[in-house]
Amino acid sequence: MTAPKTHVYFMPGLAAGKEIFKNIALPEDRYDITILEWQIPGKKETLEAYAKRMAEFITQDDAVLVGVSFGGVLVQEMKAFLNLRKLIIVSSVKSKHELPPRLKFARKTSAYRLVPTGLVLSTPDLTKFAIGPRTRKRLGLYQEYLSVRSKVYLDWAIRNMVCWDREEVDEKVVHIHGDKDPIFPVKNIDDYLPVEGGTHVMIINKGKRISQMLLEVIEK
Repeated sequence: MTAPKTHVYFMPGLAAGKEIFKNIALPEDRYDITILEWQIPGKKETLEAYAKRMAEFITQDDAVLVGVSFGGVLVQEMKAFLNLRKLIIVSSVKSKHELPPRLKFARKTSAYRLVPTGLVLSTPDLTKFAIGPRTRKRLGLYQEYLSVRSKVYLDWAIRNMVCWDREEVDEKVVHIHGDKDPIFPVKNIDDYLPVEGGTHVMIINKGKRISQMLLEVIEK
């Protein structure tokens, strides 16, 4: 008798689509993978209300839920409405205390409201905003995977990322994090599984290693 497959749901990062998981592979005979998609939020929709709405796309109990970056923040909020086997976050944070100082400053001063999201979304070539070769490469990669081109969504997502209010860390969350992540530096992160040389986009360029780590966590 064949054992039932484990259902694994993936939530991409801010404004990203399913393409960021193109290098993630789990054994097809044991795992059934579903990639969730960002829905356009209401302008005043709370993160809790949005998480409850997104949780409705998880149709199996005892599933594994994996979130990347802001998707990692969202899945932690979704957990309250689900019966999960495992919750895993990648390149993310587990509470507002793990946010870097610049994001804490943006929250305190409301500087995040000044981000020209409309201009960014209407620009065909994001690399025009680059201030150096490394930035140009990073923006080019971001543009390739930017699939949610909605100002309402982007304004909402940035606000909820910067203003996330979680105080206490859920000890059941498994955190995979790169030691070279420039967005969420490891010096602010506690209790994580390290990926040597991993940056904020390691879900793309270190897919084989991340896949292996996911398997180890799920089957532990």
